[in-house]
Amino acid sequence: MRNYGYDEAGHTGSLSDLELWKKILRITSAYKYGLAGAVLLSFFITFATLSLPYLIQTGIDSFMMAKELPLTERLAGISNTTILYGTFVIALFIGGFGQIILLEWIGQSVMHSIRQTLFHKIVHLDLPFFSEQPTGRLVTRLTNDIQNMHEMFTSVIVSLFNDSLRLIGILGLLIWMNNKLGLLMCLFLPLSLILTTIFSKFARVKFRAMRNGVAKINTYLNEAISGAATIQIFGKEKLILERFRKINIEYQGHSLGQVKVFGAFMPLTEFLSSFAVALILWHGGGQVIQNKMSLGELVAFLSYMRLFFQPLRELSQKYSIVQAAMASAERIFELLDTKQSIMERQHNTVDTTQSPVRGKIIFDKVHFGYSKESQILHNINLHIEQGETIALVGTTGAGKTSLINLLLRFYEPEQGSVSIDDNNVADFRIKELRSVVGVILQDIILLQDTLLANIVMNTGKSREEVESILQATSMDRFIKKLPKGLDTLVGQGGQELSTGEKQLLSFARVLCRDPKIIVLDEATAAIDTESENILEEALEQAFYGRTSLIIAHRLSTIRRADRIIVMAHGRIIEEGTHDELIAKEGRYFELSTMDQEQLHVPAYSA
Repeated sequence: MRNYGYDEAGHTGSLSDLELWKKILRITSAYKYGLAGAVLLSFFITFATLSLPYLIQTGIDSFMMAKELPLTERLAGISNTTILYGTFVIALFIGGFGQIILLEWIGQSVMHSIRQTLFHKIVHLDLPFFSEQPTGRLVTRLTNDIQNMHEMFTSVIVSLFNDSLRLIGILGLLIWMNNKLGLLMCLFLPLSLILTTIFSKFARVKFRAMRNGVAKINTYLNEAISGAATIQIFGKEKLILERFRKINIEYQGHSLGQVKVFGAFMPLTEFLSSFAVALILWHGGGQVIQNKMSLGELVAFLSYMRLFFQPLRELSQKYSIVQAAMASAERIFELLDTKQSIMERQHNTVDTTQSPVRGKIIFDKVHFGYSKESQILHNINLHIEQGETIALVGTTGAGKTSLINLLLRFYEPEQGSVSIDDNNVADFRIKELRSVVGVILQDIILLQDTLLANIVMNTGKSREEVESILQATSMDRFIKKLPKGLDTLVGQGGQELSTGEKQLLSFARVLCRDPKIIVLDEATAAIDTESENILEEALEQAFYGRTSLIIAHRLSTIRRADRIIVMAHGRIIEEGTHDELIAKEGRYFELSTMDQEQLHVPAYSA
């Protein structure tokens, strides 16, 4: 069956991976005192837990069965033992409560730190990484995988220490109380461990299959919900439901398999526990009758055996949690260790504060492909002078956007170079490079904030400066239509903006940064006529004194260009003004004719 773009079945984690444990310990080193406190509480909790059966034995043997003592002394002894027992129970509650709070604090702090570090890493990774990684996988790293590690810190590591300490303490007490019966009980330990190991192997496979099934469901739901409009337009509801039913049935099968494993393990553990109790009653009861063992010792033995099998029942489940957490840790650290493919040079040769960018751009013998098998650009030679307006024209896949990606250094050319003012773009600091190139995209992301905040972003512009920019570019007409002007809330839960209004907002954002180079990447492909008229006026002002690159399918928006570059299959095939290219009757003439036929306007109108 399809995995719908998400499959992590290969990640199993390894408890013996020392390097992984070292990385985990480095993360928790900041909380070493908290962990030390949790360990000390473990010793206290274990001591208090193991004291309770001994207090019961004391009450039975020293007072209940001690008929030679006066009645008042026996009653007083029982009362004191009961008070002491209650004191230990209260202490257990306080210790357990303190340990849970402490571990939750450590777990939440570690989880917060890892999530913050991981998100910081993801935000700063370059585009080649995102083109290879499904979004669902990255979201899972930040949610499910971190949650798995949180469970390990809060409910497993110290719990395993508690349980191990309790098992050792119980075996020691059993042998000390009655060495023959204690050694007999020791035979159940290897048997229980063998049973737990077998269960863990089966459970690990089932848990892994369930996690993979959840990932498939989440990914498929994300696709189906985000594409709900497309599904309904093409009437694909039945097909989508059938596919989801198959994924759901697959997950149900894995879940039932896990239930069967637990259904077999739990009764077997209970059987071992009951068999141990029966053995104690048979052997210990005989010794009590023969006065070789006290009744209190027998009751204490039975209590200790109950405590002995309790952690064994939980051990396999905790082992699976640790296994899942180790697999998650492996995936998290793999992401944290991901190297940038676009690196800043150690010694940058361009300082934009000392040498302001003017806007001359050169693509020199550029070859580029997003993969070795697929070459997008072939021997591109393009010189753009300062302040020149260039239009890039071509069908989808011609390589127009790839040129912009290279200019912004989202990718590196395989051969050749891209330069600004005769400086290779690799010599700029990436942040400075992308501040001097303003890009207006068709897909606009809105912050849940005011329109002013969405325009200013991180530029530090004042309200007066923004209003001045909007007035100079005639975009204040768009602002005046909104209920509260620049103070209108937009984004999720705010004022809905049309596609045209969003692109005007994007244009205002770019002008706030005052870039020396402006790129319009399909910026007017889906804009309404009124917004396009406002944008056209804004472009007149914005292009003045700036180098501008326009990428558009609608040729009416690029006739203002000083030069038009026609691309096809990653090559420049024509170059010139609108009138020159129309006169050639080449590829541009064909594109212009098709564009004008759609608008029902004569193709030769300039």
